[in-house]
Amino acid sequence: MNYFNYYTEIEDTFIRRRGKHLFLSPLDWALMEAWQERGIPLHIVIRSIESVFDIFDKQPPGTRTIKSLFYCREEIEVQYNEWLSARVGAAPDEELEIIDSGWSENAVVDHIKNAIEVLDRNPRPELREDLDRAIARLEEFLANMARDPETIDSTLADVERLLEHSMLANWEKEHLTLIEKEVASQLRGYKAEMTAEAYDTTYRLMLLRKLREIAGIPRLGLYYL
Repeated sequence: MNYFNYYTEIEDTFIRRRGKHLFLSPLDWALMEAWQERGIPLHIVIRSIESVFDIFDKQPPGTRTIKSLFYCREEIEVQYNEWLSARVGAAPDEELEIIDSGWSENAVVDHIKNAIEVLDRNPRPELREDLDRAIARLEEFLANMARDPETIDSTLADVERLLEHSMLANWEKEHLTLIEKEVASQLRGYKAEMTAEAYDTTYRLMLLRKLREIAGIPRLGLYYL
């Protein structure tokens, strides 16, 4: 399974089983980011979503609908833990998944160059110093670009973290407080069912997603190519 189809495959599976076309919520995207960052394999997430809907489809009509990936999270955790237990004792060098990026070097170069142009045009003065630092890092990386997708994606993630830190540190305080309250409001209905760690991770991912949208900061990872 193509590593970089992670989000698309999850989205397509959920929408297919949901039975209605819908847009995933910021919470759903934050959950997918958290699962990917933790290294939960795509096939575990897909299988768990299918299992949740298989059980739901057997319930009487009128039962509440599954409106979010949030309702699949417990099954994903269970199946992931079972998978981890089954991996105990496996050879360290055993290949768990075959990763095939499917992209040409030219496509990656164009992706990075486009990001540089977008960052260079960004009009927000409070971010300018870090925008220039990010541009310098990307230009240096282009001049000495690695060949394997994992190294490329890891480097781009480092630049993304620089920009995320800059937004959190330099955003106008009153406006940031309003955005934080908006994100907390979106999560309020789910907080009681989440661990503190899961809530904090999801909250941060949703907040950063909102800040990127407002500031016009592009995503740099190869998934967004």
